[in-house]
Amino acid sequence: MLTRRQKHILLKFFSMFSVVRGYNILIVVIAQYLTSIYILAHDLPLREVVLDLNLLMLVLASAATIAGGYIINNFYDSEKDLINRPNKSRLDRLVSQNTKLSFYFVLNFMAVIMASYVSFRAVIFFSLYIFGIWFYSHKLKKLPFVGNLTSAILTITPFFAIFMYYKNFEHVIFVHAAFLFLIISMRELTKDLENIKGDLVLNYHTIPIVYGENVSKIMLTILALLTTVPAYFLLFHFHVGQMVYFFYLSVVLLFVFVLLLWASKTKTHYLILHNILKFIIVAGVFSIMLINTNLLLNRI
Repeated sequence: MLTRRQKHILLKFFSMFSVVRGYNILIVVIAQYLTSIYILAHDLPLREVVLDLNLLMLVLASAATIAGGYIINNFYDSEKDLINRPNKSRLDRLVSQNTKLSFYFVLNFMAVIMASYVSFRAVIFFSLYIFGIWFYSHKLKKLPFVGNLTSAILTITPFFAIFMYYKNFEHVIFVHAAFLFLIISMRELTKDLENIKGDLVLNYHTIPIVYGENVSKIMLTILALLTTVPAYFLLFHFHVGQMVYFFYLSVVLLFVFVLLLWASKTKTHYLILHNILKFIIVAGVFSIMLINTNLLLNRI
């Protein structure tokens, strides 16, 4: 039986986990390792990749920076979240703003320290990444187009860190990156449609508010069509093994997404669309293992 104090501590933990979106960070960590093993360093022994301390430090620095980013984003969006996500906001508010800011600075300091283990260039990279996240949360996210583009770039930045570490410049990597970037861009615009009410009240100049829902839907339709371009190349011009099934599924889901998009009118409808895109992203992470199902056995 938990005491009152233990329950209070547990609630604080879940509150902080909600603020930093621990589930998203776990997915990013898994994605970075799978990308390293199956794509960026596929010619290196498995043991060498998994036990690489430099890679571990880059992954941990990325996780700390992303967690800090969620905290500062939560700090600036606290009023908007009360309108758009009242239940989550109530949980997040169990931890004071001062405590959140303290965690923010500690996490960013830890990220720089871990990056320093790898190289001075890694320190510069993560320092710029930390500044970019803060500047986005403070200024850019309220701007149409610029906010969406910046958010998508910041989301894929952790993968750029390990891409630079392995210095693998194969064309297939850029095509994978283009696919992911377009899906994330769609997700950001869908989130804007989902959060219209709070954005309007707090004077956020997002695309749906400045240009209207129909223009946003046209843009999402165009982005969905553009996403099929890298999917086509990955299906028919590069060897991605059994991951082809993921790309076929993605094309089908994007078709369903567009059909539902033009019938969507409420927050619940846009939430469903958002979840479709999140499913594509998460499924894509674990589908990386399908590129070569015999890879682990051959490299042990």
